[in-house]
Amino acid sequence: MRAMRWVLLGLVLLLGWLQYRLWFGIGSAGEVAALEAQVEHQGRENGGLKERNAALAAEVRDLKEGVAAVEERARSELGMIKPGELFYRVVEDPARRASAPDPDAMGDANAGEAD
Repeated sequence: MRAMRWVLLGLVLLLGWLQYRLWFGIGSAGEVAALEAQVEHQGRENGGLKERNAALAAEVRDLKEGVAAVEERARSELGMIKPGELFYRVVEDPARRASAPDPDAMGDANAGEAD
């Protein structure tokens, strides 16, 4: 009878120790949940980076193979034009801009008259 009590006590202590390890020890349930959340976050981040890499690879391929992308970049970033083209630059007269009424101010002034 006495031996059975010691065995039972040993089993209860073993169960307590295993429960402690399950909830608070290394590799506990909380730690596993945190790691799963971290893996999910990293997966989302990797997906976004894969999309960005695919877009960059497509742009590199287009720049290597196509002339249109190079021409577009030269026009927009460097202001280049083709031989035989005419370049027109429209510049607004600063004096005219200063004397022109502000459309927002007109809307506010007309709103007062409508009342």
